[in-house]
Amino acid sequence: MKIMDFLNLDAITADLKSTTKKEIIKELVDLMVKAGDIKKGDDLVKTIMSRETLGSTGIGQGIGIPHGKSTTVKKLTAAFGLSKNGVDFESLDGELTYIFFLLIAPEESAGPHLKGLARISRLLKDKYFRDTLLKAQDAKEIINIIKSEDSRKG
Repeated sequence: MKIMDFLNLDAITADLKSTTKKEIIKELVDLMVKAGDIKKGDDLVKTIMSRETLGSTGIGQGIGIPHGKSTTVKKLTAAFGLSKNGVDFESLDGELTYIFFLLIAPEESAGPHLKGLARISRLLKDKYFRDTLLKAQDAKEIINIIKSEDSRKG
């Protein structure tokens, strides 16, 4: 599975404005609503925030992968955002978070959800990939960077 298989190209931003965990999640959910992936975002924000109470999805090294399951999607889908200033996402390493992937999976699916999380985590372990993403100026550049890394790491 490649990130480009589930990343919605219309739900990408290089300029997240939010400054708190909940606001970031809402901003990413709103991107998915605008992209047509989901109808309404309020319940999804609650679902993801509820998941965060189990343990932060801020995995460290400036990365956050908030995720949840919802009846509003038929297949795994994702949004992506960069925060220029970083956000306190209660990361495991205590550092600010800059790179965000929001994953939403259908309620009854486990396999694709876990594969998507694993793929994102594996690619983001590469410091060069993270640094390149952080320098991206717009969605088009982000897409090209992810496509390139996706194909390089088969």
